[in-house]
Amino acid sequence: MPQARSYITTTIPYVNARPHLGFALELVQADVLARHRRQAGDQVRFLTGTDDNSLKNVLAAEAEGIEVQALVDRNAAAFASLREPLALSFDDFIRTSSDPRHRAGVERLWRRCAAAGDLYRKHYEGLYCVGCEQFYTSDDLIEGRCPEHGTEPQLVAEENWFFRLSRYADVLLELISSNQVRIEPASRRNEVLGLIAGGLHDFSISRSQSRARGWGIPVPGDPDQVVYVWWDALGNYVTSLGYGTSDAAFDQWWTHSGKRIHLAGKGVLRFHAVYWPAMLLSAGLRVPTDILVHEYLTVDGRKISKSGGAAVDPAGLVADVGTDAVRWWLLRDVPRVADADFTLDRLVTRANSDLAGGLGNLVHRVVTMIHRYRDGRLPASGSTPAGAERLVDACAGAPREIDVALDEFDFRRAAAAVWTIVEEANRSIESTRPWELAKAEQGAEHIAGEQLDGVLDALLHACLFLADRLTPFLPGAAARITEQCTAVDGILPPATPLFPRIES
Repeated sequence: MPQARSYITTTIPYVNARPHLGFALELVQADVLARHRRQAGDQVRFLTGTDDNSLKNVLAAEAEGIEVQALVDRNAAAFASLREPLALSFDDFIRTSSDPRHRAGVERLWRRCAAAGDLYRKHYEGLYCVGCEQFYTSDDLIEGRCPEHGTEPQLVAEENWFFRLSRYADVLLELISSNQVRIEPASRRNEVLGLIAGGLHDFSISRSQSRARGWGIPVPGDPDQVVYVWWDALGNYVTSLGYGTSDAAFDQWWTHSGKRIHLAGKGVLRFHAVYWPAMLLSAGLRVPTDILVHEYLTVDGRKISKSGGAAVDPAGLVADVGTDAVRWWLLRDVPRVADADFTLDRLVTRANSDLAGGLGNLVHRVVTMIHRYRDGRLPASGSTPAGAERLVDACAGAPREIDVALDEFDFRRAAAAVWTIVEEANRSIESTRPWELAKAEQGAEHIAGEQLDGVLDALLHACLFLADRLTPFLPGAAARITEQCTAVDGILPPATPLFPRIES
């Protein structure tokens, strides 16, 4: 049977500033999905990257008094360098200003949509938010301000190229309502269906060279115009696969993938669930299978952003508290359907309680007891001891619980399913009381020795099973647990602390 194939992408952020924790959430979520599917035997390609061609980047460079390319090179490097601190396993990292695959693919996408009769040029006046890189109508605004950034949009009047989005309303409605394009959670699916039902309007897909400050990809055949940054950026999902070249990766990972999964924040839902599928339909390409939408991280109720003053540096946070603590808080505490307010105290409390006090303490106790009662040698295996039945059931049931939760884009529920094993293992220790069995064994009670072997064997296997199930969530910790619980020449390594307590 051929392997299932999954293509998983994050959005590509503007690089007007260094990365923040809000985007780290999306990176870690995508990484968990990629690792989980690899663990299940799927072929997986995991893409991330940076959107270098935004006017926001141009304005940020002007504010610093440096060249735009210098600014985007510097900040894009900061995004790419999150691989190590966040323990990411992405297979590809695309930069839209410098990757030779990208421009060729954007130009091909443009020409395919033009050939379909979906591009036309007209004069336009509208209210434009640079932060969103998007036109708004007055009805979209809240007290005259952008609903996303709270800023007053600029009045812009110029001649641009437009895309016939209105032409695709009916087919988009059918694709999404039938779940051929699945949007999770359901509340976001309903939001998109409402947008489509309210009427889709053609949108501008180019900007004048002067307003773009000459930065971006020129419109094919019209060098006085620059390709609109969202058209440019959305194209990365196929340009990174060599669309526009002879690279076979496009057919392998887009045309013939069973899953084409986009992760995106709620603020860019319209672009990913309406604009992008319509562009693909126009170009005669397959649409995404899944659009998985996450909420925002906030600090004191304010959305975390690069330019909004509520930024949290993920690399700096990892330097202070460690990779495991950051990943675990993002996965264990952030809900599926509501914004999550970040505080360092919440993260530290969760890490100390779950990792140091729960998981780390469990593994340390089990290995210590095997050294104390069996001189570090692997205990003899046997039937499930009384008091460990629920632990065995928890191990048996966890894989399906995790599969279902991750399929529904619910990382908190998936992490909770892993945590059930930790809780049951600790209950099993209190229920079976290995120290009392060891005392009875010393009193020449043979049955007590067999029972102790059974208890220690069940606990050790639970720890190894935990490490296996934990691998997509905390790959570094999972590897350390596996090493701690794997015998070398028949002897387990001495017990060592896996998660030092964090001092806040």
